[in-house]
Parts: sequence; C-alpha cells; structure tokens
Amino acid sequence: MPHPDRDRQFKLIRKARTRFLNAGCPVLSVDAKNPELIGDYKNSGRKWESSDKSELVNTHDFKTKTTVKAIPYGIYDIGRNEGHVEVGTSRNTGRFVVDAIRSWWYRKGKRRYPGTRRLAIECDGGGSNGHRPWLWKRQLQRLSDDTGLIITVHHYPPGASKWNPVEHRLLGVIARNWEAIPLRNKETMLALLRGTETATGLRVTAHWNDRIYKTGEKVSEEEKKALNFKRHDAMPLWNYTFYPRK
Repeated sequence: MPHPDRDRQFKLIRKARTRFLNAGCPVLSVDAKNPELIGDYKNSGRKWESSDKSELVNTHDFKTKTTVKAIPYGIYDIGRNEGHVEVGTSRNTGRFVVDAIRSWWYRKGKRRYPGTRRLAIECDGGGSNGHRPWLWKRQLQRLSDDTGLIITVHHYPPGASKWNPVEHRLLGVIARNWEAIPLRNKETMLALLRGTETATGLRVTAHWNDRIYKTGEKVSEEEKKALNFKRHDAMPLWNYTFYPRK
C-alpha cells in the first residue's frame, strides 16, 4: 500500500522545487547507482553498432583481490539539465554521498550559481542519504558550515524512488549509454560517463573518488544536539533545512 502521505509529499516537493528554481537557486536530485565491477566482466544489454566484433569477457563474475567495485553516485541539476557522477571505490556511506555533493559544488555549482545562498536536495527516503541516518545529517551540516549554504532536503516517500528525477533523467540514460560495453578500467568508465548526452541537452561530468570510507561510523549525542537544522512543519521527518553555524 502507498504511504498515506505520499501525494501530499509529492505536492510539497513540486512546490518547493518551483520556488527554488524561480529564485535562481540550485535544485539537485541525487541517488546512487548499483555498483559496477571494473575489469573484464560482462555488462548486460545490446550494443547498437554494425560491427560483428564480440567483446571477450570473463565467463564468471568472480571477484579477485584486485577487482575494483565502482559506486556511481549521481547528482542531477534539475534547473540546468546537467549531471555529475562521483565514482567511489569504497563504501556507500553518508560521508561518501555528502562528499559527492561537495565535489559537485566546488567543481560546478559554485560557478553555475555565483552568489547563491541556498541549495535544495531531493533524495530517496532510505539508504545512505535517507531520512533516518544521522551521519548524512552531520555531514550535511558540515557542508553547510564550510560553504555558507542554507541546505534544504526533501525526501521521496517509501516506494516512490522511481519518481526521483535523477533515476530517469541521469542514471537511466547512463545505463543505456554503456549497455553491453565492458567497464574494463577506470578510464573507460569515466569516458562513458562523460560521453553521456541526450537530445534535450544533457551533459555529464564525472570524478573518480578513491578515498576509503568506513562503515559503522557513529554520531554522538553531543554532535546531534549541535546540529543547526530545523524540521519543517509539514511532515518533518522528510523535510528539513540546515543553516551554517558560523
């Protein structure tokens, strides 16, 4: 059964998105794509080209000690129809996903939106950027402190992730772009990501992130109390805003 507040949250997200875009502020839709094995591994799908040359890959997808598991985290700029993908090689944690948003800000956002004081983020209700993890919240607070941005977050209701724009406007397009092409190395993956485009003008940048992210990182009660964020009156678990502490 759909969540009883699903439609109400959809309306809140649409209203907030329109308000931010009309004010010239960035609105990001974010989510992680399924991990990809880097190497001579099969990549499902059909490659649309006339060549009869087959791609030779391993018979089985058995990982070895040297196998790299890439985690693409997609960031879709709704107002500009631009994508950025941060490719991690460690763990999909709250620290990693906020680092990905930080990477977008310093590589693109700061130039695209000079002088802006606000940032809106649309994301799923679960996972590392879900509405429950405190690590996600603590790292967003630090991002707000470091950049001076007021960061507003809106989560999609349970079971409604397919309505998150990043899914069909960025991640789905990427999946079609590299169908049946083995991601043999870092360079191949980054080239395919950066080469993703659509007839509507989508352009994508990509960055390789080989930092080590540990799982199980805890947020103390003192850190929780020190967060400068306000839950919204309407469905406060899914809607909240961070303010810089400086």
